[in-house]
Amino acid sequence: MSDDSTRGWISGGGRDTTQLDLTSGGLVPSPRDNRQVSGPAPVVTHDTVQVDRSVFSSDRVPSPAIATGDRAPDPLADTGSVDVSGVRLRPVEHHLDEILGAVPQPDPIELAVLDAQGLLCAELVTSQRSLPAFDQAGLDGYAVRAADIATATVEQPVDLAVVGETAAGDGEPASITAGLAQKVAVGAMLPAGADVVVPAAWTDQGAARVQVFAALAPGSYVRRVGDDVATGDVAVEVGTPIGPAQISLLAAVGRERVAVRPRPRITVLCAGNELVDVGAVAGPGQQVDVNSYALAAAARDAGAEAYRAGIMPNDRRRMVELLEGQMLRSDVVLVAGTFANGGHDLLQEALDELGGLTFTQVAMHPGPVHAFGKLGPDAVPVICVPGEPVAALVAFEVFVRPAIRLMLGKRQLFRRTVQAVSAQQLLSPLGYRQYLHGQVMRHPDGGYVVEPIGDGDQAMLARMARANCLIVVDEDVTEVSAGGLVTVMPMLLGG
Repeated sequence: MSDDSTRGWISGGGRDTTQLDLTSGGLVPSPRDNRQVSGPAPVVTHDTVQVDRSVFSSDRVPSPAIATGDRAPDPLADTGSVDVSGVRLRPVEHHLDEILGAVPQPDPIELAVLDAQGLLCAELVTSQRSLPAFDQAGLDGYAVRAADIATATVEQPVDLAVVGETAAGDGEPASITAGLAQKVAVGAMLPAGADVVVPAAWTDQGAARVQVFAALAPGSYVRRVGDDVATGDVAVEVGTPIGPAQISLLAAVGRERVAVRPRPRITVLCAGNELVDVGAVAGPGQQVDVNSYALAAAARDAGAEAYRAGIMPNDRRRMVELLEGQMLRSDVVLVAGTFANGGHDLLQEALDELGGLTFTQVAMHPGPVHAFGKLGPDAVPVICVPGEPVAALVAFEVFVRPAIRLMLGKRQLFRRTVQAVSAQQLLSPLGYRQYLHGQVMRHPDGGYVVEPIGDGDQAMLARMARANCLIVVDEDVTEVSAGGLVTVMPMLLGG
């Protein structure tokens, strides 16, 4: 599938990163407004049940897991809420802003042009030569003088004598005069005196003499010196994604290496006593570590250089040593785990020894427990996401992927979104932004239709693997009726 610039996606807002100085890897002096993550959202009429947030008490918020079995929240009765006195739910945008404001801007590096593929150019590349470097034939045919064929038609062709043949790469200059033609191959040096190349199909393709069946204007099918790029012209601008066409141009202007924004280095770690590696047999109460694989793959798909460091040891001292070692080679460390509720576990103790992170409840579901901070002498950003695999990948999409794209210098940080009609009723916990996996498809009559996969509480890897989008339900929406509009984030590979 294509990048997130696919035609037809309606922008769901994106942080404008045009203030990034791509030549130095830093921010230009103009300050970034951290208070707003996206532009104003389009006004959309939702067929939903919305609630007045004033009904919340300051110390009670709705739980994302409604244990009663009644999936219809009652905001007035505060159904399904739990006492979380002293815990303040953090808006998704605030947590995202903190991460985006703290991740580093890696300095540009110089790479061989082939190794630069997929990255953003970090220098203004100007051509030191003209392209083409000499007048050349634009296709296979006959080089002639336009004046000689001015009256040529199919009924009355012009007959010319053929004097030789020039192929691409022939360095000997040739010339023609009135009444003469020279057979030329595409890319061959144009003989002096010629100002037109007649396509072979418009002639009788004669060897000693040739009949031309059409008149052509001077310059037809001729590539003049500098027609493509003149000496001193800009070949590739700062911030241009380097793809096959840019690599072709860089090679043509003589550049073997180019300065680019490098891929950020992301190390993925997983914490949990219950985890075993993929090759091991899981015993009672144990689970196979899928997060280190899934998150490393997600980081790679987002454009990062991902290191899968696997499962963290069940020992605080060894945890500290592992984290210190990984921070030495990483721009960002990503840790997935099930963190202790209301107390410290070994991982939190290890993190405290390195500087400490503040764990917080983010107003999102699945997986509200998150942490972020900078650790170690180099202040390396460490992002902690929930250990449940579905929640971990949702957290990656919401927080980590935009950070990787920011470090890459991308101007569009977020996946584009569309408004889709929900094929069935959706229920969402009050006060939490709900992310549901779903399948979105085009409707024959136009627009999009989306169907959820699961109900949001079911952590099903097989169902997630069938999804092609995330359905986003706002915090103040508890119900979307069948036929109502919802925001959908298509999950495009490499987007």
